[in-house]
Amino acid sequence: MRILLLILLFAIALSFFIFTSPVQAAEISDAAKIFNSNCASCHIGGGNVLIAEKTLKKEALQQYLKNYDTDSIAAIIHQIQNGKNAMPAFKSKLSEDEIIQVAAYVFQKAEQGW
Repeated sequence: MRILLLILLFAIALSFFIFTSPVQAAEISDAAKIFNSNCASCHIGGGNVLIAEKTLKKEALQQYLKNYDTDSIAAIIHQIQNGKNAMPAFKSKLSEDEIIQVAAYVFQKAEQGW
C-alpha cells in the first residue's frame, strides 16, 4: 500500500514538472530548493564530489541502486532515506514529502541528462 502511495505521489510530482508553464518553469521548484539545500554540496550538477563514479546520472543510478531499472523512484527514495557509505541518511532530516520531491527531482534530472 505504501509503495502505491509513493508511486501515486511520484506521478503527481512528475506531472507537475512536465506540465508547468514556461513562467513557472523559470522559477526554482521546491524540489530543486530542497536538493540544493541538502544534496548539491556533494551532488552538484548530478555529479559526486566524494566518489566520482557514483553520480546521479542515469547510467550510474542503474549500476549502483538496487532495483533502479524495475522501480526507479523507490530505489532513489530508499537511498535518500537510508544513505549508504559516505552518503548520510536523510529520513530524520527531511520529511517523507520532501524525500519524495527530491527523489522525483533526481529521477527527472537523470532522465534529462542533468
